[in-house]
Amino acid sequence: MASSPSGGITANRAELIAIADSVAKEKLIDKAIVIEAMEDAIQRAAKNRYGSENDIRAKLDPNTGDLRLWRVVEVVEQVDDYFKQVDLKGAQKLQKDAAVGDFIVDPLPPIEFGRIQAQASKQIIFQKVRDAERDRQYEEFKDRQGEIITGVVKRVEFGHIVVAVRTSAWNSAAVTKSSTPEAM
Repeated sequence: MASSPSGGITANRAELIAIADSVAKEKLIDKAIVIEAMEDAIQRAAKNRYGSENDIRAKLDPNTGDLRLWRVVEVVEQVDDYFKQVDLKGAQKLQKDAAVGDFIVDPLPPIEFGRIQAQASKQIIFQKVRDAERDRQYEEFKDRQGEIITGVVKRVEFGHIVVAVRTSAWNSAAVTKSSTPEAM
């Protein structure tokens, strides 16, 4: 990712898709999960930029890398929440055939990530990828309880043993102090 002249963080469309592919392959998770994490991070950054009270959505095309941001407002007779609702008269100015109960999509311009927004987005993506990786590991090992498997001890931390186990990928497993024999 590069810095733009205004100091924001930018990434071209090809970079976004390449990053998603790379992370998905490295962590052995579905690319759609990585794309969804990116969309969530972008959506949160957009809410910070345009106001968290707005109903803002983000969509990243997994093939082209095109990013779309939009705000959704509901057409109602009596407006209770001016950030998420619009009256029929105002809605018909935006969309001529609008009716009560419809949702109007208001496109938003793309946002540039500042340093703090980029860091927050990175944390969101890392957390979602970590959760997906943990779920994949659980699914891989849940039916193998009681089975003896081989691994390589990587380190011992405060009496806990971290072991690298090879299955479809190298996974780390922790043997807690309470589950080890006294002789260890």
